[in-house]
Amino acid sequence: MSERIGVGEAFPDVAMTTPDGGSVKASDFAGRKLVVFFYPKDDTPGCTTENKDFSALYGDFQAAGIAVLGVSKDPPKKHVKFAEKHGLTAPLASDADEGGVSDALGIWTEKSMYGRTYMGMERTTYLVGADGKIAQVWNKVKVKGHAEDVLAAAKAL
Repeated sequence: MSERIGVGEAFPDVAMTTPDGGSVKASDFAGRKLVVFFYPKDDTPGCTTENKDFSALYGDFQAAGIAVLGVSKDPPKKHVKFAEKHGLTAPLASDADEGGVSDALGIWTEKSMYGRTYMGMERTTYLVGADGKIAQVWNKVKVKGHAEDVLAAAKAL
């Protein structure tokens, strides 16, 4: 498990897979503000709500020149079904590879539920400035109102 990367540090430039099988990484957004929200799993209640909230505000992010990317370890094909089922418009990426972005950020971490320990994604959002450096981090995100908070912070950056 790696050390957490925080505010002022460069966002890891590690490729992730897009639902269409292509790849995307932070440097693809150089010169623009970027919001990357990491969530545990497609089609679970909190993750679905979070993705719907970011999708509902996606036009506002775009109008402000801010790129948005939702990331989980789910495979690209699952992202396609998830997006189609819920009408999601915010772009998704899969960070399934070991040593991927979530590992580099230290948010692929040990979790426990009902006495069982397992590895999982900690719901975390990063606001990356046009310079590629992390401007703000939201750890252990509570979904309600989160997308609105991130949009306000990104516009203010």
